[in-house]
Amino acid sequence: MSTSAVIVCAGNSTRMGGINKILLPLGNRLVIGVTMQAFQACESISEIIIVARDSDIPEIIKEAENAGITKLKECTTGGNTRQESVINGIKKISKDSQLVAVHDGARPLIKPEHIEKAIKDAKVFGGATLGVPVKDTIKVVDDGIITDTPPRKSLYITQTPQIFKRNLYFEGIDFALEHGLDFTDDCQLVEAIGGKVYMTTGDYTNIKITTPEDIKIAETLLKMRYEK
Repeated sequence: MSTSAVIVCAGNSTRMGGINKILLPLGNRLVIGVTMQAFQACESISEIIIVARDSDIPEIIKEAENAGITKLKECTTGGNTRQESVINGIKKISKDSQLVAVHDGARPLIKPEHIEKAIKDAKVFGGATLGVPVKDTIKVVDDGIITDTPPRKSLYITQTPQIFKRNLYFEGIDFALEHGLDFTDDCQLVEAIGGKVYMTTGDYTNIKITTPEDIKIAETLLKMRYEK
């Protein structure tokens, strides 16, 4: 099954003080360049669609050229919400793509083997997302008061990519649009129509760069990877 990767990086970087995290240096590349290289190296990925702010697209295209990215099909502009941005990207995938992998552009340390692993699970279950078990005890809090302690063994930190069979994902999008729903997580689109999403275990290095200290952590993790 051919898989299209939709890499979303159209956020406003509020928690980075307005600095666009995907264009920050990471190793000898930019963050978005490292992200694209992981999908470039993944055999099952047939094409890459980037969703970004219009003003960032020229620099992303330049970085793709410098990083040797040959699978980049198109860059398109994001919407007002993450869901709108993903839909804009979905509109650009090839008609013969059978699976769609949605990934956060600010998760540059995703490993190609984990992308492949999630694709394999999505083929079986219809949908799959990378994730890792939580390490800490989680509390449910209402107005500052703890109201519940869910069992840790059933809790996972959800990551990306989140991968779905094309028809199933399109059905989820149609349902959300018809009912005026706006989700921040792509799995919710499929969950809303009763679809199954498998939790594919990845690793804890697949972090999302959100705040300034995250880029320093990513630099350390990337250096450790190269030293192995």
